[in-house]
Amino acid sequence: QVQLVESGGGLVQPGGSLRLSCAVSGFSLDYYSIGWVRQAPGKEREGVSCISSSDGRTYYVDSVKGRFTISRDNAKNTAYLQMNSLKPEDTAVYYCGAIRGERLWLPNPGEYDYWGQGTQVTVSS
Repeated sequence: QVQLVESGGGLVQPGGSLRLSCAVSGFSLDYYSIGWVRQAPGKEREGVSCISSSDGRTYYVDSVKGRFTISRDNAKNTAYLQMNSLKPEDTAVYYCGAIRGERLWLPNPGEYDYWGQGTQVTVSS
């Protein structure tokens, strides 16, 4: 059974950091690209980052470049999103998603095959 479980969200002050984790089961990260998508209240889902299955190429939306870093540990079947210099506009529910095969661009949210349940990130003083 395919399952993605996010963790690591919470409340942080502006300028702070959080690391999100996405533990997957039922499939291997060797064959699936993993991405993070967020949804703020009243807004549509937005693709944030993705790491490709084949060569680990990474992609980011412009608003997080230089602040967020996506990575994965295939042996642990876990992906991560390190978020630094957080801003109030980063506040959202963050979801990890999986797409079979390699990726050559940042996926749109509609392209994902599987989703986790989401974890809340709130950036506020």
